[in-house]
Amino acid sequence: MKLFNKQHITALVLLAFLGTSCDDFLDENSVSYQTTDNYYVTEQGFEDLVRSNYTKLREIHKERDLVLMGTDIFTSTSWDEAANGNQGGVLNAYDIRFTPSVGAATKLWDLLYKQIARTNTAISRQEGVQGMDPGLLAIRVAEAKFLRAMAYFYAVQQWGDIPMPLEETTTASREVVKIPAAQVYEQIIQDLEEAESILPAKDNAEYGRATKGAARFLLAKVHLTRGWNFNNSLGGTAADFESAVEYADMIIADYPLEAEYRNLFPLHAENPLEETFPPKNDKNDEIVFAVQFSDNILTNGSDDDEPSQYAIGNDYHSIFGSGAEDIPGSLGRTSDYNRHGSKGNYIVTPAAYRLFDPDIDTRYHHNFVEAMYALIDVADFVPNFDDPSTTIDIAKGDTVLYFPPWNNPASDQNKGMDVGGSKPYAVLNVDEIGINPISPYHVDDKTPLMWKFWEPGIPYDDAMGTFDLALFRSAEAYLIAAEAILKGAAPGDLGGAEVYYNTIVDRALGANAGADPLRAEEPANLASLSTVSYRANGNLDIDMVLDERARELMGEYCRWFDLKRTGRLIDRTTLMNPWTAALGQMEAKHYLRPIPQKEIDRSIPSISQNEGY
Repeated sequence: MKLFNKQHITALVLLAFLGTSCDDFLDENSVSYQTTDNYYVTEQGFEDLVRSNYTKLREIHKERDLVLMGTDIFTSTSWDEAANGNQGGVLNAYDIRFTPSVGAATKLWDLLYKQIARTNTAISRQEGVQGMDPGLLAIRVAEAKFLRAMAYFYAVQQWGDIPMPLEETTTASREVVKIPAAQVYEQIIQDLEEAESILPAKDNAEYGRATKGAARFLLAKVHLTRGWNFNNSLGGTAADFESAVEYADMIIADYPLEAEYRNLFPLHAENPLEETFPPKNDKNDEIVFAVQFSDNILTNGSDDDEPSQYAIGNDYHSIFGSGAEDIPGSLGRTSDYNRHGSKGNYIVTPAAYRLFDPDIDTRYHHNFVEAMYALIDVADFVPNFDDPSTTIDIAKGDTVLYFPPWNNPASDQNKGMDVGGSKPYAVLNVDEIGINPISPYHVDDKTPLMWKFWEPGIPYDDAMGTFDLALFRSAEAYLIAAEAILKGAAPGDLGGAEVYYNTIVDRALGANAGADPLRAEEPANLASLSTVSYRANGNLDIDMVLDERARELMGEYCRWFDLKRTGRLIDRTTLMNPWTAALGQMEAKHYLRPIPQKEIDRSIPSISQNEGY
């Protein structure tokens, strides 16, 4: 937890000003002449510099629009309005507004290059550090190389050919040179291999820092991505898939799977009235590397030079799904349902629910809250606008909004009284998610709460979460191995691709391990209830792996990268994302993001824009 104390960063800023004077206002005796030049050469100064490299992870992983939005499993709400001329959000519409000035691209670019600048400073300053144990110094430099590799890996996937500074910036310059993506991958792998050779194993490392396992996990993912060799531009070969399996097996051996999926995330009750507030459980053996958030709100923020939205703790518990402030019996803005009400946040697509077996896949029941409840009594409630003379009483704890599982939709008779049915609560089938009309039971469009990351008991706010955000966990290593073997790698330590894949499916099935879980045969055809098993039995392909990654890693920082890597971005998003399907403007250019316009404007000579933008 100490890694992210933003007071370290504040101290560095203050040190730079302690030697200044203001003779017009006061007589001042300088108490310190420390600057970064004479602070970073000390052991404490260099330690603080490396710690600051970790702080940026918080901000980078809150800038997730380009990773979650515009995919097959997340979208914006109210997509029925597209037929009426509503343009929708640009990140799902992929229309002419997706320009070099789109804010999400600019923000992520800036954050990644700030991180790269910090890591470069740490790597460049290592020779001048005095009085530090050489072994410890080497470990800290290896941490910086790992973090630099992660930043470049994110950037090269988003933008392709990119600038690749590798030294500390010490003078002002507007010269920017784009480096071919293949060279960027070579540098990423070099950094990670050097880091892996020096970083300690998890049992010998301070919790939260990069470890040998973290470097191996990222090497597995980098080799998997390079092996696909997007547009023949990454320098990938079949050997990359072999390396991906090799590193994935190392992770699987060292980071055992948690017995139950739900134990990887904050534990909570679906009904706020039955909440027991279980203790935090974010140091699970399955987790290889995570972004840390402190239990101390005062040190739970980010850097003082970043916008306020980055300085408020882990907000993943509050960004998925619709809210509960407008349902009968609501207490308004309370900690019971917190912030699940910001329209335009990350809404699970109807097709994505249909990838799960609601009956036996435990991930469905952890990820989605299927009912909302009255938190107080409500007398004389009018359940149907067209029949104001009929009223009902709602008791505290009563269901007021229910989302049937996709494979058992409610008939008209078994819907709510608001639409002429028999139930004293609103009932919304999957095909009505995001397009439902206003009801006495709710004003806004409603979707099942995606409560995978929900933290109970947090005061109502935009964030303030303290649960660490897992970036790498061994369940994904199983799926990396399965994908790489499908692409031609030899079987791994556990066997063929289907062994790795089915291991994750069976963990999700719990007591039903070995059974055939059923998903919708046509996830995007919301009228169809035809099913197909998602157990691999001689039929495993890349789309099945992508389906399983959607189920297992939903909301984790990887979806757009998965679709881009496998070349499935356009077909799956156009099929499953309602906004993209309605507007149909995705093109091959969208496999890369536009270089931010302000980066082009401030470079001399101007760097070239990605094709199509």
